[in-house]
Amino acid sequence: MNADAIILGTALLVSTACALLGTFLVLRRLSLLADAVSHAVLPGIVAGFWLSGGGRATLPALLGAAALGLITVTLVEALTRSGRVKGDAAIGLVFPALFSVGVLAVSVYFRNVHLDLDAVLYGEIAYAPFNDLMVAGRNLGPVSLWVMGALTAVNLAFVTVMYKELKLSTFDAGLAAALGFAPGALHYALMALVSVTTVGAFDAVGAILVVAFMIVPAATASLLSRRLPIVLALAVLAGWTASIVGYVLAILLDASIAGAIATILGVQFLLAVLLSPHGGVLTRTRNRAASA
Repeated sequence: MNADAIILGTALLVSTACALLGTFLVLRRLSLLADAVSHAVLPGIVAGFWLSGGGRATLPALLGAAALGLITVTLVEALTRSGRVKGDAAIGLVFPALFSVGVLAVSVYFRNVHLDLDAVLYGEIAYAPFNDLMVAGRNLGPVSLWVMGALTAVNLAFVTVMYKELKLSTFDAGLAAALGFAPGALHYALMALVSVTTVGAFDAVGAILVVAFMIVPAATASLLSRRLPIVLALAVLAGWTASIVGYVLAILLDASIAGAIATILGVQFLLAVLLSPHGGVLTRTRNRAASA
């Protein structure tokens, strides 16, 4: 497999895994929580790195990130339910505190190893072909494809199996609880997957672009349709399109691949804002002109 195929395959897998979960975050109005989790998991990554003895071990980092993601959600909800602060303020209080602990730990204890701030925050998808998975002396191919392939499969299975429960708890949590669907447990399961998916994509695109993949395609799709299956499909399609077009644009301009992909995601959202049949700017203008 050549480098171009590995890079593009990684981008497609990251965009798919993120769009599947991001759709429900956007519909639940929890977009900012995705950004909070993506940063707050840093102490969990550091803890996993330390517990693994300083080796390059993905599984401990994933488990540590999932744990910190749940802690973040729990703390945010506890502060919100206390009535002292509102939800957005609670997020603004929790994630900087946890993120700063992780940054401090990295800068003090791990400054000379691969767990550095640039890799955590920005990532570089162009390096994906050079990080191979070695098992018993055998090269099984790029780690990014294995990790993101597994996470994409898990996220797809979760959304498929729990589709009815996710849909009902997203639009009517009270009815979901009355029917015995345990929306609280489902919420924590969703956030655990968001945490694991976020850290799984760190090496490929970095935390900042993970948020872009998780939120922007879903926000774009939600402007184009009111039917959940179509929104899910459009979110995945938007991620794929941005990955392909962004990669080609980056090659032509000799620019950052991740930056080009994020730019295309932004362009897609802008077009949806302008052209959406459900209240787009041009649609509203045309309707007002027709009724005048």
